Amino acid sequence: MSERVPSFGEELERLEAIVRALEDEGVDLDDALKLFEEGVERLKSARTRLHEGELAVKKVLRNADGTLGTADLDD
Repeated sequence: MSERVPSFGEELERLEAIVRALEDEGVDLDDALKLFEEGVERLKSARTRLHEGELAVKKVLRNADGTLGTADLDD
């Protein structure tokens, strides 16, 4: 049975929780390392999903002549 993939929003929420936990001066070094590793993996996943979303938006906005009908997605 496959594990449910967290949504992009859930990934961001977990990343925020990890940052808060790492900012706690009382966090044990071993726990901090585990949290850091988890954070790196979640960040990679979120970046990949964001990139895939950008590609999907560009595909939808592609004009009939093959040019993109969009400006910078950051606007």
